[in-house]
Amino acid sequence: MNTPATKLRVAYMTGEYPRATDTFIQREVAALRAGGTHVQTFSVRKPHNKENVGPETQAELERTYYVFPPRAGKILAAHAKVFAASPGRYLRAVKTALTVRPAGLKALVWQAAYFVEAGVVAREVKRQDLSHLHNHFSNSSCSVAMLAAEMGGFTFSFTMHGPMEFFEPKYWRLDEKIRRALFVACISHFCRSQGMIFGPQDKWARMHVVHCGVDPALFEPARHEGVGHRLLFVGRLAGVKGLPVLLDAVAAVAKIHPDVRLTLAGDGPDRARLTAQAERLGIASNVVFLGYRSQAQVRELLREADVFVMGSFAEGVPVVLMEAMAAGVPVVATQVAGIPELVEAGVNGMLVPPGDPAALATAVAALVADPELRLQFGRRGREKVLAEFDIHAEAARLGAVLTAALQGEVLPIRPAVPGDATGCPAERTAPRVAPTQRALSA
Repeated sequence: MNTPATKLRVAYMTGEYPRATDTFIQREVAALRAGGTHVQTFSVRKPHNKENVGPETQAELERTYYVFPPRAGKILAAHAKVFAASPGRYLRAVKTALTVRPAGLKALVWQAAYFVEAGVVAREVKRQDLSHLHNHFSNSSCSVAMLAAEMGGFTFSFTMHGPMEFFEPKYWRLDEKIRRALFVACISHFCRSQGMIFGPQDKWARMHVVHCGVDPALFEPARHEGVGHRLLFVGRLAGVKGLPVLLDAVAAVAKIHPDVRLTLAGDGPDRARLTAQAERLGIASNVVFLGYRSQAQVRELLREADVFVMGSFAEGVPVVLMEAMAAGVPVVATQVAGIPELVEAGVNGMLVPPGDPAALATAVAALVADPELRLQFGRRGREKVLAEFDIHAEAARLGAVLTAALQGEVLPIRPAVPGDATGCPAERTAPRVAPTQRALSA
């Protein structure tokens, strides 16, 4: 099988790009470009100005093609040219838009909007002589990609993340998207298994595991000494991230370690509610709300952190956990979805049941009090990222899958590529460490 061709020209699309929380897409695009692939980014909408948090984001804003804001002349001209190029394809896309959708008037209106957007995307892909369209996420922007591909006569694929689209798989017609896609990149084995529930069995072989990733070289491994009091969370301030539970856990830890401090880097709809909760719990002075931070600023926060904490109820495989582990920061996370494929309980981090503030507090307190354990988990966490979540190897894997698929070949579920790390796997025989209630009563 050939390696990814340097002349490969692809479109990369999502609903809003680049957002502060989508650094993994930015890194994947950069790694593909560094490997010789021409990548033109597309976005249905331009993100809010508050999402522009650093030079990497600004650079992507300037080079991304935006479908909206809509202009009637632009839309009509695009659709006219696509129709003129192949009336048959265009009419088949109309039929697909009408049949591959959920029931109801509201869904019909949304599908009509996706069809309008798809015409603009199809025209621009053809105008720029791009051979393939890859979409991140399998919800609305993937509907646009599916229709654009049929309308424009090119192939499409998508990266499936979960878990949100798995909550409404019939609404987003995962079955049809998997059936029609050239291939599907799944960010974890868990994600792939969920897609297999809805995807036709004859398409399972074209569902590959390609991790999101980070560049470990950007992260300097942390050193751990003494009692650690600096906790860090990076992400959207929303209930699904389990932040109310995390604040309850911090309040419990603060009774034993009064100087513990939780830094929250991010923003979201629940910020005011979380601020009020911290005040009610009497830990307002222990919690710092920073708002969104750039990639460089997040790396600086990780250099200063003793423990990274994530109490989410639903996740794919959080890239920010990879970043923390790459930085040698021990992590405490919830045992949901694909997280256990990254964080191995008692080997390179701690996993706790979601929604359990006592278990979360116990795990955090155990790490706060034990610098040797923090150092052990930090070292093994970085080894895990080097072995399985390096963005350069993952981008090469995606490029290999794409190149093979365009040539009519099907690679293994998780194909090996040059650059795979083999010399630093996490030690499977390492002793497992279970936190106990003594951590909170010491």
